[in-house]
Formats: sequence, C-alpha cells, structure tokens
Amino acid sequence: MKSALKGMRRHIAILGRCNTGKSTLLNRIAGQQAALVADTPGTTADPVPLSFELLPLGPVTLYDTAGLDEAGALGAGRRKAALAVLERVDMAVLVTDGTGIAAQEEELIATCRKLKTPFILFFNRQGETAAPRKDFDRCREEGIPFLALDDGREAEGDILRRALLELAPEMEKERELLLDLVPEKGMTILITPVDSSAPKGRLIAPQVQSLRELLDGHRMSLVVQTEELGDALAALRREPALVVTDSQAVKAVAAITPDSVPLTTFSLLFSRLKGDFALQAAGAAAIRTLQPGARILVAESCSHHPQGDDIGRVKLPALLRTMLGFELSFSVCAGRDFPADLCAYSLVLHCGGCMLSRREMQRRLRLCADAGVPVTNYGMAISAAQGVLERVVAPLLRAERNRA
Repeated sequence: MKSALKGMRRHIAILGRCNTGKSTLLNRIAGQQAALVADTPGTTADPVPLSFELLPLGPVTLYDTAGLDEAGALGAGRRKAALAVLERVDMAVLVTDGTGIAAQEEELIATCRKLKTPFILFFNRQGETAAPRKDFDRCREEGIPFLALDDGREAEGDILRRALLELAPEMEKERELLLDLVPEKGMTILITPVDSSAPKGRLIAPQVQSLRELLDGHRMSLVVQTEELGDALAALRREPALVVTDSQAVKAVAAITPDSVPLTTFSLLFSRLKGDFALQAAGAAAIRTLQPGARILVAESCSHHPQGDDIGRVKLPALLRTMLGFELSFSVCAGRDFPADLCAYSLVLHCGGCMLSRREMQRRLRLCADAGVPVTNYGMAISAAQGVLERVVAPLLRAERNRA
C-alpha cells in the first residue's frame, strides 16, 4: 500500500551477512521481484525500502539492507547504515545461511534484545548446506523465534508472512490520535490554513490522519480555515466537542474559540500519539529557563525543501527570540538524521513526527531524556510562545489521566 502515510506503516528490516539470501527473502515475502538478486557481494548498497500490504496486519515497509560483513571503508559505511535502520523499525528478520549463527548474527541478536525489537532468525538453507543443529537447539532454549527453509521453495513466502504476523502481536497496540477526545455524535472542527507552506491540491499528513480517524469512528467533523471559524461556530446548534488547529494559527483560533470548548493542535495530538506527552510538555515549560546564547537543536523528520518562511528554521526561532528577549543559537537536522550525542544542546525542538513511526520517535525522546536535555515539539513551543500552552494541553492531559 504505497499511498499509506509513512508514519502509519509497520517497518520491518531484513539484515544479515552478504549473500545469505536477504534480497531473495524480501522478494518472497512481498510476492514480487522488487529487490535485485545476484551472487556478487555488495549488490545491495544503502537500505532499500519496499512498501506493500501485509494482510491482515496492514501497510508495511520492508527494508533490504547491505551485508554486515562487506569489506573496506565503503562496507563499513553500509554496515553502519544497515544497523541504523534497526534502531527505528518495528520488527526484524535476521538472515543467516548454512554456516549458522556467526559473529554478525550474535551482534544482531544482542542489538535487537537491547532495543526490545521483536525479531525472527531465518536459517536459509542453500543447496545441501544446512545450519548446525546446535543453533536450532540454542534458539529453542533461549526462546528465539526461528525458521529453517530451503532457498528455492516458492511456498516459503507464505510461511514467512505467517511468521511475521505471529511476531506482530508483540508490537504495541495502535493508539488513537483524537477519537477518545470526541464523544459519539460530537462535532470536531479542524482548522486547516491554506498558506504558502500548504501542499498544492492536498492536506498534510496530520490533517488527513485526523479526518480519517473521525470518519472511521463515525464522528462528525467540519473542516475550515481560520477566518471561517467564527461563522462555523455560529452556524452550529451546539458547541463542538473539540477544535483542532494548525499550531501557527493557535493564537488567532484561541481568541475566537469559547473557553468552554476544548482546544488543541495537530502537533500536540501527534506528541501524544508518537511519544511521551508529559516529557514534551515539561520541555515546553523549560523554554523559560533558557539562557542567552543557548544552543537549540531543531529536528525536522521530513526532508522537504525549506522555504523562506519555514516553521522550524525561521518562524519558530523568531518566536522564541521574541518570547525570551535575547539571542539563541539554532542548529538543524532533517529527515533520518538525529545526533546520538545531545550534550551540547540546551533544548531539542522536534517536529510533530508525523512521518516517523512511534518507535523511532520514542527512541529520539529517550536519547534526549538520557542526556538530560529538555525536548518538546513545534506545536508546544509555539503555544508556549503565544501564551496558550496551558489551554491546549488541558484536553490531552485529561484524556491521559482517564486512559491511565
């Protein structure tokens, strides 16, 4: 299902040494010739994603990765990229051949256990070469899920897909974005400004996901721009159960929306969905403690081309300078880049993470917490700068208390 939002898919990595059959395995699982298969080591370079529908689990992305034992400086770089994929996926398939569990497989098993990533070990029998019996015995003793199949069997695709489905229930249950905030027959107003940063002809991912969840939950919704909110409220027979706005319009929307109507932002909804809401709320409060010249990391998970009025690189830094009354130092990382060492920073400002899986977002938040660096997201920081943070976090804090 290529059209599914990236952050809504399950991500599965296929890892192992060179020529153990990783690309063949991906093709078997997907039921198509998607990855190039050859006997030459190094055929797969950077991690190669393939999106498809794995029923009944839903949309998934498989990552074919380079061999972990590829030689040379280039091989070392490819190995680093392959292991980086393991840090952000939801589950992993570790592939070995007739030699069984070697040093690379030991490292992968240890890493998966450390990251608490569900995994299955696939012994790929090639020709007459079968993995040592002691490795099978070890898997049974240690409770390691494993499969041992012949490389040429067409039926192995079905067997592997079933194995992945059996592994999947160990993953966290899908959380609701906003449905628990809206009672049955309740109305939600979604404020979706159309400005220079809005994509032509479509809505952005948080807006689409919110609208779809409301539709799936048989809740009513009304989509308007900021300047239409007053007329929309006046036209309703009763107050809406919730108003959700783009963070950049939160001050104007808060001024129009009655205090009796719960108000929040798309960015805060994603903060709750993808990560630790309380941690990021505390990070927003920590903005007031920053000192002149403090170094701030702006983390943008999208890899879009920055515009002149980019929210993370331009608007948000300007808002914080105005809020605090002194200069700050900003650095930016984008896409999959995120530094492992954060000790140089006084604050991390992260985007909503709509293109990241919950697992990847939680990993980033954990890195911040372990480093003792406050972290918050764009929407919370903007709301703090606009003086409405307490109001927009209130509906979500109530929902979190009810959930607990």
